[in-house]
Amino acid sequence: MKWTIPGTVLEITTAEIPALEDKFQNMFLAGGMVLSQVSAVSGLEPYAVQNWVKRGFLSAPVQKRYNLQQLCRILTINMLKSCLTLEQICGLLEYVNGNLQDESDDLILDSDLYFLFVKLAAYHRQMNTPQGRDQHLQQLLDGYPERVPGAKQRIGKVLTVMLTAWAAAQLQQQAQYMISQLKPLQ
Repeated sequence: MKWTIPGTVLEITTAEIPALEDKFQNMFLAGGMVLSQVSAVSGLEPYAVQNWVKRGFLSAPVQKRYNLQQLCRILTINMLKSCLTLEQICGLLEYVNGNLQDESDDLILDSDLYFLFVKLAAYHRQMNTPQGRDQHLQQLLDGYPERVPGAKQRIGKVLTVMLTAWAAAQLQQQAQYMISQLKPLQ
C-alpha cells in the first residue's frame, strides 16, 4: 500500500521505508539540491522556503544548494504547519536543538529526527494506539546514541508531539474528504 512520505509529495510503500534514508542520501550525491528541487520534493512554493530562511527557521543554502539537514528541516516544518504555528514548530525544534542557526548545540540532527519520525508515523498507521506508539518509539530510540544525558527523553517528547500533530492533520484531511463526498438530500 502506497502512502505519501510526511512533508513531501513523494509516495512510497511501507516496504520501502527501511531504505528511505539511503534514497534521500542519493538525492545529494551531486552536492545538494537547488530550490526548484526542494520545491518539487516538498510541494512548497519557492517563496515559502526563502521566507523560512529569512525568518531564521533554517540556515541559508550554500552556493544556492540545500543539504540533507536543511531539506529535512523543511520537510518537518512542512508536515507540521497545518496543525501548529511556525513559532510552535520552531519552539519544538529548539527544545531539542537549541539555536536553529547553530548545529553545534543540536541533540539530534534534523535528518535523524525526520527519519525517526517517518518510521514512527509508518508504524502508527499500522497500529494506531498510544501504547503501540510509545513502545515503538522506545524501540526506535534504544539504538540512538545520546549526545548529552536526557537527550533521548527530550527527543521522545518532540517525536510524540510531532506524531500527534501529523496524525491530527491526517484526520482533518480525511474528514474534509468525507464531507466532500456527502450528497445533499433530494
